[in-house]
Amino acid sequence: MKIRIALTLKNTAATAAVFLVCLTAIYLVSEHTRSRTFFHTLENEAITKAHLFLQNKVDARTMQEIYLNNRNFIDEVEVAVYTTDFRMLYHDAIQNDIIKEDSAMISRILQDRRIAFYVADYQGIGMLYAFEGEEYVVTAAAYDRYGHANLTELRTTLGILFVVGLLLLFVTGYLLARAALQPIRGIVREAEAITASHIDRRLPVRNARDELGELALAFNALLSRLEASFNAQKQFVSHVSHELRTPLAALMAELDLSLQKERSGAEYRRAMHHALQDAGRMTKLIDGLLNLAKADYLQEQIHMERIRLDELLLDVRSLILRARPDYRIDLLFEQEAEDERMITVEGNPHLLTIAFTNLIENNCKYSDDHLSCVHISYWEQWAILRFSDCGAGMTEEELRQLFTLFYRGSQESMAEGHGIGMALARKIILLHRGRIAAHSERGEGTTFVVELPHI
Repeated sequence: MKIRIALTLKNTAATAAVFLVCLTAIYLVSEHTRSRTFFHTLENEAITKAHLFLQNKVDARTMQEIYLNNRNFIDEVEVAVYTTDFRMLYHDAIQNDIIKEDSAMISRILQDRRIAFYVADYQGIGMLYAFEGEEYVVTAAAYDRYGHANLTELRTTLGILFVVGLLLLFVTGYLLARAALQPIRGIVREAEAITASHIDRRLPVRNARDELGELALAFNALLSRLEASFNAQKQFVSHVSHELRTPLAALMAELDLSLQKERSGAEYRRAMHHALQDAGRMTKLIDGLLNLAKADYLQEQIHMERIRLDELLLDVRSLILRARPDYRIDLLFEQEAEDERMITVEGNPHLLTIAFTNLIENNCKYSDDHLSCVHISYWEQWAILRFSDCGAGMTEEELRQLFTLFYRGSQESMAEGHGIGMALARKIILLHRGRIAAHSERGEGTTFVVELPHI
């Protein structure tokens, strides 16, 4: 069932229930008013007849004839007068006797002085009436045909109003639901136009404060995340296909050359050594590309934990020195941390290890003494790391291109690389809501400044 129809039916049912309650309340209030009014009419009629009889202005026979004649045309009030000891003085129609008074009723009237009751469809009252110092018991009963006829007409009118109102409610609810859901149809049409080739399209947001605006914003945010993931995937595939072509071509050429003619064992070993070097370079390149892909993941998909930067840097130092014993790494504290939280960050230890390793290795491999000095400090909400060397340094153009993927500067002959490390380090630092900058002058060395928010 369409939401439009379901919403219309639910709104119609809810409103119809409230409407029915209101109509029922109107009918019940009308019935109560009719009943109370007719009881008052009975009381007035009873007092009038009792007064005429007790004053002897009209004899009992005449009053009875009037009652019997009127019954042929209207629902006449039947009145009876008794003494307090239950002796009947007058009755309009003893042979009819709607109320059928008994001693228990007389006692109740004497006790309560006025009672009102129903006898089948008839309404009746009983009351004490004082005349010339004496009290008499007067009863009266009649059928309120006019009032019941009005109630019947009212019930019919209310029923018609309910049916007509229900139809109007359904039509109005349907139109309102269609108007309210019209923007959703527009969103559906826009969403259907978003494909893999047009993933940069976004849903229009007419009012960011209403529910549809919030839905469109949430969907646009989802599309942005999907686009980033999609672009990262495409970029990764492009990088892999582009960068693996050269080492694979070199490896194939080396192997092909070794198979072209018979060679000595030394020559075969040399060819295998070169192939092994090419395979090693491919392995490093693949590792760099995989790490670059991991850094493209959304932050909520990466496990974060509290990390002390000094402890992590010690682990990084040990890791690098095991692979390159000729490197030297000095860890220096520029100021004592009064609170360890100043050098503790929320981060992913694996990714930060990759970033710090790349920065330290960059210092070491581009300086003659293979030394990297890592200074640890903090300022306000930032933990600050400075990775410095005294190497060849960089030009302004190289500084501008430093964090560009696959960019190699003029010093590429000094060390092997693929131009991935600095771009990867920058992505990781930004992923941790940090900042990274490089300062360098030709012949004066290079310093990388990393700022990460501490806890």
